[in-house]
Amino acid sequence: MHWQKVTLVGVGLLGASLGLALKQRKLAKRVEGLVRREASIKECESLGVVDAAHLDLSKAIAGADLIVFCTPVAPMRLLAEQMRTHVTPGAIVTDVGSVKASVVKELEPLFADFVGSHPMAGSEKTGPAAATATLFQNATCIVTPTTRSNAKSVGRVEELWRSVGGISRTLSPELHDELVSRSSHLPHIIAAELVNYVLDPKRSADEGMLCASGFRDTTRIASGSPEMWRDIAFSNRENLLRALAGFVNGLEDFRAALEKGDLHAIEEFFVKAKKRRDARFPPE
Repeated sequence: MHWQKVTLVGVGLLGASLGLALKQRKLAKRVEGLVRREASIKECESLGVVDAAHLDLSKAIAGADLIVFCTPVAPMRLLAEQMRTHVTPGAIVTDVGSVKASVVKELEPLFADFVGSHPMAGSEKTGPAAATATLFQNATCIVTPTTRSNAKSVGRVEELWRSVGGISRTLSPELHDELVSRSSHLPHIIAAELVNYVLDPKRSADEGMLCASGFRDTTRIASGSPEMWRDIAFSNRENLLRALAGFVNGLEDFRAALEKGDLHAIEEFFVKAKKRRDARFPPE
């Protein structure tokens, strides 16, 4: 696969990592980015994540045959409305948003050729300095076509993610959002609340001293962008509310076992978790 010009609308961790991957694998003649701040132009260009960065939207997307939205979910629609008249005919537009149903609903009508996608890759780190060309290696990359999607364009977006090392899968936007509410969004909520609960300033000053590797590993993702996760939680709130209810029910069952002193139920809770995790992620 080869693109003449790829424009990354937003050059944070995901956008910059995609830029690096495209450039290092020579998958695009040019990779350019749209950024929000003057200082970001020099940073992105000096890091080599793009060939050129711009503050001007029309200049950034001029001549692009692939445009990838790499911003948080909330600003996407406004940016899409601003750029729609500047998009080169025949260009494919996609995104990396963690929520798909609302993004597809809002962006698909604005472009002749929009295909939603979501690479399941990332880090608690942010910004282009944290980018790596291998971020998408072996990552599941979901493509979410609809009945309006051009089949050839869907195939090209699938190949985009395969070309940077990902494993492409196709799901409906609605099923995607239901599944990630449990597997991706819920863990971030849990990690954040665990930090808020354990490291509450009202607790003993010694509490933090006892937060060792288990706590650090469990809560790593709580250091992610608050702005991004605010948008994700709000955009997928109906699915997330159901996921939270199911999770709370499981905790209540465990609490009940503790109250009863039911050793068998307590052990079974951990046995079941170990068996399921080891099946999905076999121990090395």
